[in-house]
Amino acid sequence: MEAAAVERSVVCVTGAGGFVASWLVKLLLSKPHYTVRGTVRDPGDAKNAHLKALEGAGERVQLLSADLMDYGSIASAVAGCEGVFHVASPVPSGRSTNPEEEVIAPAVTGTLNVLKACHEAKVKRVVIVSSCAAVFNNPDWPKGKVFTEDSWSDEDLCRKGEDWYLLSKTRAEREAFAYAAKTGLDVVAILPSLVLGPLMQPTVNASSKILLKYLKGEHETVENRFWNLVDVRDVADALLLAYENPAASGRYICSPVRIKVSDVISILKTLYPTYTYPKNFTEVEKGNVMSSEKLQKLGWTFRPVEKTLGDSVESYKASGILN
Repeated sequence: MEAAAVERSVVCVTGAGGFVASWLVKLLLSKPHYTVRGTVRDPGDAKNAHLKALEGAGERVQLLSADLMDYGSIASAVAGCEGVFHVASPVPSGRSTNPEEEVIAPAVTGTLNVLKACHEAKVKRVVIVSSCAAVFNNPDWPKGKVFTEDSWSDEDLCRKGEDWYLLSKTRAEREAFAYAAKTGLDVVAILPSLVLGPLMQPTVNASSKILLKYLKGEHETVENRFWNLVDVRDVADALLLAYENPAASGRYICSPVRIKVSDVISILKTLYPTYTYPKNFTEVEKGNVMSSEKLQKLGWTFRPVEKTLGDSVESYKASGILN
């Protein structure tokens, strides 16, 4: 007797070749009932080969060429999908010469294009990746109070400080919820802090570069600031949880670990004593305290920071980025 066919649900992941999105695609493929459409700039590009190599990808992954600023390409990608994970967003690698065009427009217009396409396609739920950057730049938040989802970064302050990434994430998320309120589209946002963990993609993303410079001895003296961080695999778990749990709504801070740079170095030294680490630390009291309690109440759990750091280094070594 033939086994019953698995009822498949088609979901779309934007920016599928990126750091977080790659792990999300892998997680979705581990569930036999999902078929994934991933949007990338060029499906034939070698930097997307890792997605095609995933278990189950042959039958259940379709890579489509799409550009967030091109509504037509996004609309065709999400047509027929039950759910959409909007993960793609520009992360500036250096100082932007035209922030409105290079950072803000792709984040804001890109997000609205995705949401409009989802509304047209009658998508059941959209989960967007925002950032803790949309939370902590808030001068009106009481000093010393733990940041929760009730806090929004001040757009004028972001603009004044030329914090274009913070501004782009804040504006994109605000616009997303405004669009949801206007149309009735079901939108949930996950707000990660600094995302670390093992790489799947062949390129090194911005957050991994921060850790790599400590392992490569690029700086003898570093600022001993607090990091809020989260494992990339835990972000993928949070995204799927927010999609699958009917009770999920609104924003979810995804930042379980608050740790000083000196403690990060100390863990790395214990695990990998032979690298050239920074020797001196200048004390900086900056560092916001974030609460992921709302996400944990939804059933989310996270890995210990030692696991995140160790697996990060192992992946850098395996890919030849680190000797």
